[in-house]
Amino acid sequence: MKDDGIPRIPGMKLVWHDEFNKDGKPDRDNWGYENGFVRNRELQWYQPQNAYCKDGKLIIEGKRERSDNPYYYPQSSDWRTNRKYANYSSSSLVTKGLQEWIGPGYYEIRARIDTTSGAWPAIWLLGTKSHWPNCGEIDVMEFYRIDGTPTILANACWGSEEDNHGAWDSQKIPLADFLKEDPGWVRKFHVWGMKWDKKVIRIFIDHELVNTIELDKTNNPDDFNPFVSNQKFYILLNLAIGANGGTPMDAKFPISYVVDYVRVYKVIE
Repeated sequence: MKDDGIPRIPGMKLVWHDEFNKDGKPDRDNWGYENGFVRNRELQWYQPQNAYCKDGKLIIEGKRERSDNPYYYPQSSDWRTNRKYANYSSSSLVTKGLQEWIGPGYYEIRARIDTTSGAWPAIWLLGTKSHWPNCGEIDVMEFYRIDGTPTILANACWGSEEDNHGAWDSQKIPLADFLKEDPGWVRKFHVWGMKWDKKVIRIFIDHELVNTIELDKTNNPDDFNPFVSNQKFYILLNLAIGANGGTPMDAKFPISYVVDYVRVYKVIE
């Protein structure tokens, strides 16, 4: 793989990257899409057309627009099918089945997030060997509201004794902390990084450590540890609307989540 002038990291090899340098749709060899209503009772309808590349950036747009739900069934008890339509749309891009890696390495994403009320942008990874949460989840970046407070999160999640409920190691930093240091923080691009080895996962914002997850504490109840196994993980880049993101009722649309690049490095053996 050509490095295209991408900075080298001593002791590591660049194994995959997307710089989004070709205008138009994201590279289909790298990215697929989630579709429709997916999780968390969010308000958006996920669709590919809300994501495009322009001027070397991936742009994911949340829009206020009505989408009919083709799976609508009014008698359903499932929120995904008992909603007749969605009032918002967005995109969720995934490398699942296209670009996947056995965990340890260094992952770096440069992005600018939108902190408008209703926005829930994220950079995260999921394992491929099991269902959630036993597959393991790493949230390199999430932004949403906790009790109304805009918050940046860096998390990892794995299986717990309660089915479909994860055990979490979370770091929650109020957005106000970043704004105290730089009032223009939300208008700028920032670098989210994750260093992952056999013992710990470390998550960084602009090269400052924000969370350390000790991997001797991340076993599922069946003793499978998703972060030290040989399972592969894939990346998700998505912009949810509503749910933890708060109400979008008074938000100005479109909401834009802009990604400059995604890079994956592995240790040179």
